[in-house]
Amino acid sequence: MITKTILQHSKHKHHENFSENEIYEAYKLFFGTLVSEPRLKIINLLRKGKKNVSEIMKELKMDQTAVSHNLARLKMCGFVLDEINGKFRYYKLNEETIKPLMFLIDKHMSKNCIHILEKMKNAKNNLKGGKK
Repeated sequence: MITKTILQHSKHKHHENFSENEIYEAYKLFFGTLVSEPRLKIINLLRKGKKNVSEIMKELKMDQTAVSHNLARLKMCGFVLDEINGKFRYYKLNEETIKPLMFLIDKHMSKNCIHILEKMKNAKNNLKGGKK
């Protein structure tokens, strides 16, 4: 079932040769891309609009190597797209898929995850209070 779902959306005929386990590797690649904090920061920054590497470095206080490495992964997985304007390459969020996905993630987190952070924060504050 999972293979058929992914393959229905695939533009490449050769994808039909993948097993279900191989398709799960694609899921791991996708979700693994979201696990990285620097990549999440880049994604959230690009939600505000397109940026070049220098602008991303400045706003996120990251070095050029880290920004370029993370942008390469984001681009490879289709999270970001790039365009050349003059001598600069600008990166922007994939408006068709990733921007709506991030909206859904925000909605899900606000409903299902933020309360966990609040509990963790309260527990941490209680531990600090108990040590005084």
